[in-house]
Amino acid sequence: MGQAATSSSPMNKSLSAPIEKMPGHWVLARLGKRVLRPGGRELTEKLLAMLDVRPTDDVVEFAPGLGYTARLTLARGPASYTAVERDRNAASVVDELLTGPNQRCVLGSAEETGLGDATASVVYGEAMLSMQVPTAKQRIVGEAARLLRAGGRYGIHELCLRPDNVSQEVREAIARDLSDEIHVGVRPLTVAEWRELLVGAGFVVQAVELAPMHLLEPRRVIRDEGLWRALRFAFNVATHPAARRRVLKMRRVFRNYGQHLSAVAMVAVKA
Repeated sequence: MGQAATSSSPMNKSLSAPIEKMPGHWVLARLGKRVLRPGGRELTEKLLAMLDVRPTDDVVEFAPGLGYTARLTLARGPASYTAVERDRNAASVVDELLTGPNQRCVLGSAEETGLGDATASVVYGEAMLSMQVPTAKQRIVGEAARLLRAGGRYGIHELCLRPDNVSQEVREAIARDLSDEIHVGVRPLTVAEWRELLVGAGFVVQAVELAPMHLLEPRRVIRDEGLWRALRFAFNVATHPAARRRVLKMRRVFRNYGQHLSAVAMVAVKA
């Protein structure tokens, strides 16, 4: 995602809820973590490389959050960039990043953006489909297909289950425990099911990359945040008992299901 919240940031207002009730990703953001995608900075960078955003591209990003990936995309100099964000506070943070022509952030849902048909050559979203029920997943992927011109690229970066024949019992346990600790419904799919979802909306999958779900492992935190920010994050966790309990519970769930949880990035082309 994007910038760490500061005392003057509008994001701080959305982080004022009690730690115990706050969604897990906002807990991490409040503690200073910027990279909140399941595969970390490395998989986000691989996703953008696979999407191959160029100066001729019209890009739409679903749910940019705090704008981490938006920064990387804007650095590639696309012809236009549109973020679609439903959270007003997050949208205000992203707005601060948009300083060039043909750059905007609109309030809306990834299921129904309000943008025109065939107006994009690249659409992507990260860490948002995994939180949706099956029908919402289909609507969001369908909206991406509607926005893209023929030959346009669609990228996702999500949680995935493995192996493809993972048992229903394990699926339900992961969904239950993740939802209980993150305080957001989590419904990841297997790699085969993510592929099927995209193909069902008229896409041809061109590239797939996997990464371990090590979001809260010390080495990943250092790689994602850099040493100084990682140390500051660790200090904030250590000095806020309620937040520390939440972070340790989340990490315990990730570790408990490490053999069945991964991150996946996929890029598909609209046929």
